Amino acid sequence: MKLKKIISLALTLMMSSTLLVGCGQSKKSAEVLNIYNVGDYIDEDLITKFEEETGITVVYETYDTNESMYQKLKSGSTKYDLVFPSDYMVEKLIAEDMVAPIDYSKIPNYKYIMEDYRDPAYDPGNKYSVPYMWGTFGILYNKTMVDEKDVKSWDVLWNPKYKGEIQMLDSVRDTMGISLIRLGHSINTQKTSEIEAAKNELIKQLPLVQAYVNDDGKDRLLVGDAAMGIVYNGDALVLMDENEDLAYSVPEEGTNRWIDAMCIPKTGENKDYAEAFINFILEPENALQNVEYIEYSTPNQAAYDMLDEEVKNNPTAYP
Repeated sequence: MKLKKIISLALTLMMSSTLLVGCGQSKKSAEVLNIYNVGDYIDEDLITKFEEETGITVVYETYDTNESMYQKLKSGSTKYDLVFPSDYMVEKLIAEDMVAPIDYSKIPNYKYIMEDYRDPAYDPGNKYSVPYMWGTFGILYNKTMVDEKDVKSWDVLWNPKYKGEIQMLDSVRDTMGISLIRLGHSINTQKTSEIEAAKNELIKQLPLVQAYVNDDGKDRLLVGDAAMGIVYNGDALVLMDENEDLAYSVPEEGTNRWIDAMCIPKTGENKDYAEAFINFILEPENALQNVEYIEYSTPNQAAYDMLDEEVKNNPTAYP
């Protein structure tokens, strides 16, 4: 399992390039489901299992950020049947009338979703989205290169001592969120003065930053090419399993608890198949297999109940 996962990390960019050949020309067929998901965010054995059980062919493509996914959908050049946006992007897609209401009569396994993840502020009543995974972001750091006490605060990302050794996420939401939290502001602020202040702090920080990264940054952290980086907790768990010098810190100022969801774009042509896939993913055994592979935190109560006690008690996975 771990070897399979780490090979997947190393090959993410190559796989994405292969999958995106002919991008914008999603296959149209009564027997095809076109899925667009974040890279390395599903156990692909489950895709094979779904195909075998249903006879539906899955065309699976990947993206690196919510924003790039949004631009692709907004262009109108694609016919994706199922996408996996984060909470704030779900809200945006709903506001712009880009996603279809979900027919829950076709998703009986929704009953396994924990109460805490139903009726979210970004989609009251889960009318347009079904929770997929949740988690935090924090600082993954190399204990041989970084003093543990330094990572107790987001201030470490602005510490000149680590110039050229700091990786930031290529994510507007999360990077601005860090800067806002550090300044004592709400991550959801709409005050222009606070947003400008957070932006200016990121500009000041830029000379210290090695790179803004997505999946490509994981390998650098794994082999010690960077002292620290911002990662999501599921990625932190995988990387710590592979390198005992790595540790994960959620700074004392706090972080964001995000939720990723499954949504059906209005431009999709196979809504029934999308709903069948959502129900398949929520099946407890499938949900367990998926979360054990990608190691993020599950909102599926039945899958959570089947996890090892060590995992359930791990504050990186379930703070």
